[in-house]
Amino acid sequence: MATSKVLLVKPLANLGGEGEQVTVKAGYARNFLLPKKIAIPVNKANKKQIEALLKAREIREAKELENAQAVAKALEGMSIAFAVKTGEGGKMFGSVTSADLVAKLAENGIELPKKAIHLEAPVKELGKHTAAIKLHNSVKVDFGFEVVSENPIDDK
Repeated sequence: MATSKVLLVKPLANLGGEGEQVTVKAGYARNFLLPKKIAIPVNKANKKQIEALLKAREIREAKELENAQAVAKALEGMSIAFAVKTGEGGKMFGSVTSADLVAKLAENGIELPKKAIHLEAPVKELGKHTAAIKLHNSVKVDFGFEVVSENPIDDK
């Protein structure tokens, strides 16, 4: 298989960040990375561009880390409760998912991508629960939330 060495101009998930030299299949480079200006071919003329990209990457990563730490601090002081419909004996209709958690956090002013929130499984019981939120490679937060009934529970 033919391969090509390319220099990434933009970060690409599962491949690398800007300024990194990666080896990819020649067709991937020729048909996707180069036309979309995500990467450029590696040669001696790109040395200054490599240095500029690495410097820009350092600045971007420092800013992302700072933002992630600020969001983590805001999440630590926050408590969220989901009011759900329940049937007999407090049995919940439906479940609370990570998408519900993203929407509730957005209402409270914290915008997160859905993939940042990790629930073991959708929450199908009332009570206190925890979700792991990955804000950055080095910033992870265990966020607690509560699921309560919106109508009184009758234990007959």
